[in-house]
Amino acid sequence: MAAVAGAEAAPPAVSTAAAPAEDPELPASSASASTSAARPARLPLARVKALVKADPDVTLASQEAVFILARATELFVETIAKDAYIYAQQGKRKTLQRKDLDNAIEAIDEFAFLEGTLD
Repeated sequence: MAAVAGAEAAPPAVSTAAAPAEDPELPASSASASTSAARPARLPLARVKALVKADPDVTLASQEAVFILARATELFVETIAKDAYIYAQQGKRKTLQRKDLDNAIEAIDEFAFLEGTLD
């Protein structure tokens, strides 16, 4: 009986791991999943730090703060790209276009702060 319970617990872990591989149209996401295990931040931290230091109000930026900003940026870009990709699929396309981003920004309340930025 314990082996059956253990076998039942294994399929959800397998299905969760297989979820990113289900999108063959998004090779970057599957490649980035393997890259993220090796390197947690995909954006170059030196460039993120340079952008932070470009602000005249910022004098020091810890490595942890730079890492958090880079990770938050990655998650934001991933989220808006996934939402825009839904609109590209509705148009029977695999390539994101500006109108897909516009549609995602207009339709999703979390992106309301971006309205008018692509004009």
